[in-house]
Amino acid sequence: MANDLSPVKIYTDGACKGNPGPGGWGAVLLWRDEERRLQGGEDDTTNNRMELTAAIMALEALKRPCAVELYSDSAYLVNAFSQEWIVKWQINGWRNARKEPVENRELWEKLLDLSRVHQISWRKVKGHSDNDYNNLCDAMAVEEAGKRAT
Repeated sequence: MANDLSPVKIYTDGACKGNPGPGGWGAVLLWRDEERRLQGGEDDTTNNRMELTAAIMALEALKRPCAVELYSDSAYLVNAFSQEWIVKWQINGWRNARKEPVENRELWEKLLDLSRVHQISWRKVKGHSDNDYNNLCDAMAVEEAGKRAT
């Protein structure tokens, strides 16, 4: 991709009350001096689905191809790309190392499509520590999950 892509930082997180159970996700997009917050959730989901959904919703919110640094505390999300698990899954017919079908395939496929639009650097951050944006995303995700827990 061209080097003139707009640089954007994205922080994401997902949460679930029970797993499965009511879940939420949060994302913060940083571009120049602007900050945009997104959040949502589902009534019956898993934590991993919310982690993936947060990344999808944030990337879909971008109006044009960007150079994205995407920060997440989800090793599941980050490692799938940085350690090329997703490449291996595709080669193996969407089966994991245990020869089982990859869970959340439709979400992974959506992330693959978005990774073809944007130049994405996947960054792992430590959850529940000193990263203000990760903590903000966590709070938004927990809030959304709480709205759905009855």
